[in-house]
Amino acid sequence: MPAEGSGRSSAAPDAADGTRSSRKRLIGFTWAVLTVLIFAGWFVVTRFSVTRILTVWDLTALRYGIGAILLAPVLLRALPPKAWRNGFIFSALWGAPFAALVALGVQMTSAGRAASVTPTLMPVFAGLLGWLLLRQPPGWIRLAGYAAIAAGLCGLILTAAGGQGAPSLLGLGFLALAAAMWAGYTLLLRGSGLNPLQSAALICFWSGLIYVPLYLVLGIGHLGQAPTAEIAVQGFYQGVLMSIVALISFNRAVTLLGASAAAAMIALVPVIASLLAIVFLGEVPTMAEGISIAFIVAGVLLVTRPAPARRRE
Repeated sequence: MPAEGSGRSSAAPDAADGTRSSRKRLIGFTWAVLTVLIFAGWFVVTRFSVTRILTVWDLTALRYGIGAILLAPVLLRALPPKAWRNGFIFSALWGAPFAALVALGVQMTSAGRAASVTPTLMPVFAGLLGWLLLRQPPGWIRLAGYAAIAAGLCGLILTAAGGQGAPSLLGLGFLALAAAMWAGYTLLLRGSGLNPLQSAALICFWSGLIYVPLYLVLGIGHLGQAPTAEIAVQGFYQGVLMSIVALISFNRAVTLLGASAAAAMIALVPVIASLLAIVFLGEVPTMAEGISIAFIVAGVLLVTRPAPARRRE
């Protein structure tokens, strides 16, 4: 009888732990899905404006200028010097420099290829950096997932629709570098001690402090020539959704799922972006592009697959 009671009492904590773990993972996936939707829409919204009057420099100024203003109250609380240093590093990895590299990649290739390269390579770089720097081997299942993502990426680049010709190698290099920077940010975030809101506020603060004055001094803006409605839409999407909501949701996904799994979810951005392009831009992917997207989805499922738990003695 005591043995039976002991067995029930030990099984109850195991069930509770499993429930909490499943709930935590579900919440993490919810944050990751929100991030994917915002990022995917960003390529469509950005493409709409940069082919008209506004430039990528205007959108970057709106993104970090508005974000810095809205998140300024978060920084009024006393933060240790280490937090400010971490925030500066984060802004270099996922702030204005990251946005500038992606913008240059979009200019030198296309929005579709940019959406296919940077978000897709990011989980691959995150896994490789975790393996090399943190001694966290990904295992054969995740390696197969990375290989599938890379294969899908190559397929999307080679089968890009629209008759755009051969992609610029320099532009692809900018996009790959941006992916590596993004991956570095995901690995550093978890050990920084910053919560998602603090991290987003510091990224916007440092990016706005450095970039916006340069933007004004160099006189590279076209905001005065754009319609008010377009500026309002871009201000909301760039300054609120991208600078605040997406940063917080992605940071929460990293915290709850881990850097590799959260990064792999971002690889779904090209898939969602392709669906949005069909609806809003009338760009239907070819059969070859559909196969490439299927490879990416399969890779994401493999990489985000939870590691098997060790059996209790």
